[in-house]
Amino acid sequence: MEYETTTVEIADHTGHTVAQMTREQVLDLSSDSERWVFARGRRVSTSQLAKADWSSVGTISVMPRIVYG
Repeated sequence: MEYETTTVEIADHTGHTVAQMTREQVLDLSSDSERWVFARGRRVSTSQLAKADWSSVGTISVMPRIVYG
């Protein structure tokens, strides 16, 4: 079985990683409330990603949540 993937840029305290991931992998990664997820230049929720047309979602960026002081 072939799974459709998309490019995911993951930022953390060590820098960033670029990977090809399936929808399930991205949803698992984005379920962490300590991360923010962006698709098409906008912040999205896990539920929005789950409903998205995966063939047009484009590159997804995942970064640590920003805490304002």
